[in-house]
Amino acid sequence: MQKEQFDITGMTCSACSARIEKSVAKLPGIKEVSVNLLKNSMVASYDESVLDTEGIIQAVEKAGYGAFPKLVQNKGQTVNASAKRTAQPEANTAQKEYGQMKKRLLLSALFTIPLFYISMGHMMGWILPKGLLGMENAMSFAFTQFLLLIPVVFINFKYYRMGFKTLFHGSPNMDSLIAIGSGAAIVYGIYAIYKIGIGFGHGDMETVHSFMMDLYFESAGMILTLITLGHL
Repeated sequence: MQKEQFDITGMTCSACSARIEKSVAKLPGIKEVSVNLLKNSMVASYDESVLDTEGIIQAVEKAGYGAFPKLVQNKGQTVNASAKRTAQPEANTAQKEYGQMKKRLLLSALFTIPLFYISMGHMMGWILPKGLLGMENAMSFAFTQFLLLIPVVFINFKYYRMGFKTLFHGSPNMDSLIAIGSGAAIVYGIYAIYKIGIGFGHGDMETVHSFMMDLYFESAGMILTLITLGHL
């Protein structure tokens, strides 16, 4: 019997840890598995004649997360698992992830702040460029917001990648909620742009005004940016 500890990456909520435990527990030879969300770690006890470290790592990766062996306890001895796998994470994985997330947050805020300013400025009486004011500029008003949102989505695309992956595997997590919520706002905003264009084409200014006020691109951007702030 072998007991091994792993560093786990990519977890954001209890649904993530539950999915990893469930995926690893299904493996032949596994006797016990426990995932600690706060420590981003997993301890697995298994029959080494049936299962090995690589098999466990592959199960975690198939579930949509990352795993790196940390310590091995065998016959009362503790050794460094790097002898079994050279692809070790950096000594301080949490610090590395913190640095990446901080960079994502700053870049997201760089585009989210002007996006919020433009979308809410007309209601708050803030100064806006004339080319973004009035129904005659509805298309430029909507498209400018869409262009500001694109970098925010690109920077935080991991939420969509992980969220929809776990959703399609039948075990949605918090990333799935973020992906669906912000994704719905984006899809509706694009639909609104088309409706504005159709309204102009038919001289229906009531439709133009209605959809100009209901774009929700700023909602998608704020969701992604604030969740990243929360994770940081």
